[in-house]
Amino acid sequence: MENLTDKTVLITGASKGIGLAVARRLAKEGYRLLLTYGHDHEAAEKACTLCLQDGASDVQIIQADGTDLRTIETVKQAVHQHTEGLSGLILNTGITCRSPFEEISYEDWSQVFVANVHYPTFLLQRLLPLLQKGSAVIFTGSMMAVQPHGMALPYGVSKSAVHALVHNLVKHLEPYGVRVCGVAPGFVDTDWQKGKPEAIRKNIERKVAVHRFALPEEIAEAYLFLLQNNYCNGEILQLSGGYAYA
Repeated sequence: MENLTDKTVLITGASKGIGLAVARRLAKEGYRLLLTYGHDHEAAEKACTLCLQDGASDVQIIQADGTDLRTIETVKQAVHQHTEGLSGLILNTGITCRSPFEEISYEDWSQVFVANVHYPTFLLQRLLPLLQKGSAVIFTGSMMAVQPHGMALPYGVSKSAVHALVHNLVKHLEPYGVRVCGVAPGFVDTDWQKGKPEAIRKNIERKVAVHRFALPEEIAEAYLFLLQNNYCNGEILQLSGGYAYA
């Protein structure tokens, strides 16, 4: 079994939800972790502590607002400071907008695309020289890019762009020996979903073939698989619990 303790992965949006679950799963494999977060420093410190307890060989946290493209340089400098190279880049930061179509403003739409498409694209561009040969880039997509939902139009469309980005980046990253994939989660039991009224949650569960929300830990396993499987390239791994078939 390959020794992974000297490998380093940057995860954006890693203080909560899916990002935190992925960080903790990689920690159990002994990875060195660089974790970005937006504004909740307390949550980031807690994530750092949990990952160290889980077995990470080292953890560094980096404050970077994923809606502000200027912080890309902050992340790049921090990565340079803490490592000479990355074996993995997990682009997980994202936001949503649940306004009805008739009420969505240009600013709402633009901000979602900045966070979900522009930020990860140009962060990858800036970090490309640090990605080692054989490394993997994993984007967080969404089932909503495949199965449209009644709300969060900007989110669904932006995640469709993320899926297209994954497919189109394969040839661009091939000369560097870098793979690129995506994970498209369905409804996951994170803070985003826990705040929904119970009636809405029950309605969603009826539409999922396994009749429940995914656990963040279940989704995290997909990231580990894509990170370690050297033949996965250009893939979008969808984990919806059978939403499309219910």
